[in-house]
Amino acid sequence: MTEASRLRRLTVHGWFLVMIAAFAVLIVCCAVMGAVMIERTSSLSDELTARISPAAIEASQMQKALIDQETGVRGFLLTGRQEFLQPYAEGVAAERHSRAQVAAYVGDRPGLLAELNAISDRAAAWRREYAEPMTAERREGGGVPGVTVEAGKQAFDEIRTMLQRQNDLLAELRESSRAELSRAERLRNWSFLAMLVLFPLAVAGMAILLRRAVVRPLDQLRTASREIAAGDFEHVIPARGPADIREVAEDVDLMRVRIMQALGDSHRQQVLLREQAADLDAQAVELRRSNAELEQFAYVASHDLQEPLRKVATFCQLLEKRYGEVLDERGKQYIRFAVDGATRMQVLINDLLRFSRVGRVYDEREPVELEETLDKVIDDLSAPAEESGARFERPGKLPAVIGDPTMLRLLWQNLISNAIKFRDPARAPLIRIGCEPGADGWEFSVADNGIGVEPEFADKIFVIFQRLHSREQYSGTGIGLAMCKKIVENHGGRIWLDTGYTGGARLCFTLPAGDHEGKSS
Repeated sequence: MTEASRLRRLTVHGWFLVMIAAFAVLIVCCAVMGAVMIERTSSLSDELTARISPAAIEASQMQKALIDQETGVRGFLLTGRQEFLQPYAEGVAAERHSRAQVAAYVGDRPGLLAELNAISDRAAAWRREYAEPMTAERREGGGVPGVTVEAGKQAFDEIRTMLQRQNDLLAELRESSRAELSRAERLRNWSFLAMLVLFPLAVAGMAILLRRAVVRPLDQLRTASREIAAGDFEHVIPARGPADIREVAEDVDLMRVRIMQALGDSHRQQVLLREQAADLDAQAVELRRSNAELEQFAYVASHDLQEPLRKVATFCQLLEKRYGEVLDERGKQYIRFAVDGATRMQVLINDLLRFSRVGRVYDEREPVELEETLDKVIDDLSAPAEESGARFERPGKLPAVIGDPTMLRLLWQNLISNAIKFRDPARAPLIRIGCEPGADGWEFSVADNGIGVEPEFADKIFVIFQRLHSREQYSGTGIGLAMCKKIVENHGGRIWLDTGYTGGARLCFTLPAGDHEGKSS
């Protein structure tokens, strides 16, 4: 098969794949070339501005520091005045600093680094062999022989020569880097210009192919489809153009036939849907009846379970009362364990019953004044509050929301009783109740100064039966916060632990605003 026949057998999809592949290769090549050019110019620019130029500047500073040393020593030798040695000391420190900076900049260039080390070694030798001995001798009041002074001058002249050679090397390096950067920038600019020319040509080629291979056959297909849409369902759609366009035309014509068949089927489906809707209504009625029976079963089961537990607790207490003198301390302890277990089981059954009823039994929605609800809860908890010395800080006025009064009262009761229960033994509880408008209604908070909750347990505390402390430390069944979560979510809100709060625990929850709401102060 020749190349021309292969091209004629290509579908529109195949032509597009060829063009897209070519376009993708062009884009990738241009992107790689552009990235390489940009990286090259950026690297050369950084090398010049961040390493070579600062190295030249620091080399000049180093040269100045060495000259300051020589000037200071010469001035001291001539006058004997101590202040002339200050430039010498400052020059030594400046030389070391500049030397370290230059070494950091030219560390990847062995020639420059070797030259820098040679200058540092020669300067150290000059200080060791000439500058320090001469200044020490002059300081003692003696004269310095002229031969020694001349030898020191010649040694420093060698350092000057080495510094000039280092400056020349840095200047050559800077000029070569500038030239290389200019070449790279020219090559980058020409590359980008070539890209700007190639991209429009590629787009034009794809537009021509799109017009010949797709637009014209699709125009014919659109014209035939409009005739069918106008009501001529007997009109046959012509199959012309590339292979895949012909397949589309055949499929559309087949769809025309099947639409006619589907119109008849849809009438039968409507009848079936009406029958299914009637079945769903009957199932909903049966589900409501089943839920009522389950509620009754839960109540009866809890009552039947609590009766044996009450008997166990009662007879254990009678046993202790009647035979308390005969039983030893361990026997009395076993009886107390049995009574405590039965009592906890009764509390757990009652809590589970209340938890199961949230959202099913208590769901009478009406305007609820949270101010009055909170007053009643605080009054109910007055005994543990007085015992612990708890204090309350609350807004001047809480709003009204739409909800179930019983459920909202349970919510306040669980949150405030937890704040009292999990108090810090070292201080009296301080419970702050907050309220402010939020995006979805009202946002409330209950904060305390108790033992707090670690952030990693922020989700665990709302899971039923999850406890962070043993029963010996804090009583309870582990249902309270799970019930709070269920109550809040049943009212369309959410509840969470403020992990950013320190000095205790802060629980926040939201409730939708009521139609007749109060104002929070």
